[in-house]
Amino acid sequence: MAERDPQAVLASMQSKLGIRFRRPELLREALTHSSYVNENPCEVTSDNERLEFLGDAVFDLLAAEELYLRFPAAREGELTAMRAALVRTDALARAARRIDLPGHLFLGRGEEASGGRYRPANLCAALEAVLGATYLDRGLDEARRLMHRLLGDAIDALDRAAMRDPKSLLQERVQARLHCTPVYRTVAETGPDHAKEFLVEVLVDGLVVGTGKGSSKQAAEQAAARAALENPETGATQSTSPQIQDSQRTRP
Repeated sequence: MAERDPQAVLASMQSKLGIRFRRPELLREALTHSSYVNENPCEVTSDNERLEFLGDAVFDLLAAEELYLRFPAAREGELTAMRAALVRTDALARAARRIDLPGHLFLGRGEEASGGRYRPANLCAALEAVLGATYLDRGLDEARRLMHRLLGDAIDALDRAAMRDPKSLLQERVQARLHCTPVYRTVAETGPDHAKEFLVEVLVDGLVVGTGKGSSKQAAEQAAARAALENPETGATQSTSPQIQDSQRTRP
């Protein structure tokens, strides 16, 4: 990839964010992957991992604040599930793509060649770092405005019942009605390292009651749990479930 002018990259990123940094070096750090530092030690000395740590906490705080104010009737468990949905890796990666964060990252050649510019974990980390840099440079109010710009549509679309963590909800209902715990197993893993897809089954009392796919095991498990919640064999639907027949069971 051709060398880019760092100042031009920073100017473009500030335009995308709608923020003018007092200390642009903080934004440069937020956009710098560790692989770039390893290959260019004379140019930069800091990657974005410390700012990622800070930004993760800022995202959690601001998302929690917004949900607390917006959903006054929601209980703690519902608020926790909604916050987890807002700040999970794939959700933040989508927000990062909307502001063209991939095109502004500083990556080492090896990371670039392996697809790292579009890897969800890298995008999530960089976006958290950008929020952390915004908090340090411009304060909490500006960080709050950026969080709303990044996640406002997702917050507006929240539905408490729909956004409850499917795994937690499935476990709660299965334990209450069948007195056992769902078991998850990965049955397939396909694709290159930077674009994995996992296929997961969830079993209740030995019966496969749901399957799901995702770009991570966690996402696939959530998809499987969501499918199981719609399956009356789990005993997790709102209606009374039938007995699980021995002939239908498959043991892990």
